Amino acid sequence: MADGKTESVTLALAAGMAFDASFATGHQVRFDAAEEEGGENRGPRPTQMLLACFAACTAMDVTAILHKMREPVEDYRLVVEGERATEHPRIFTRIKITHMLAGDINEERLAHAIELSDERYCSVGAMLRQVATIETTFEVQRT
Repeated sequence: MADGKTESVTLALAAGMAFDASFATGHQVRFDAAEEEGGENRGPRPTQMLLACFAACTAMDVTAILHKMREPVEDYRLVVEGERATEHPRIFTRIKITHMLAGDINEERLAHAIELSDERYCSVGAMLRQVATIETTFEVQRT
């Protein structure tokens, strides 16, 4: 393994196609397949979770950067849409992420915060960029 922080997760069969992921932090997540794929829809699919992980990674970066800039974030939501290849392993080929914030936020500072996350800090986004085209946009609702 490379030098640096090591992450780990334990995955255990719950029932059918459902698996419980247990993290060293004590958190758990249940994954399951769709009903048409033999599951019972008791949790998100791994690919859905990957998009959620990307959203969380960049949102945490952007939030931390905006707080350091003393920007007044009143609300922050993200929508991530992923297009997948038609052939297996059906990787994501295109991902669109939309940052939607509310507050009297300076849009130039927001754009810079998103750029820093995209180009430097978000490890999930950096991995996804190796295989997918990522489009990033933002919207600010003034309050």
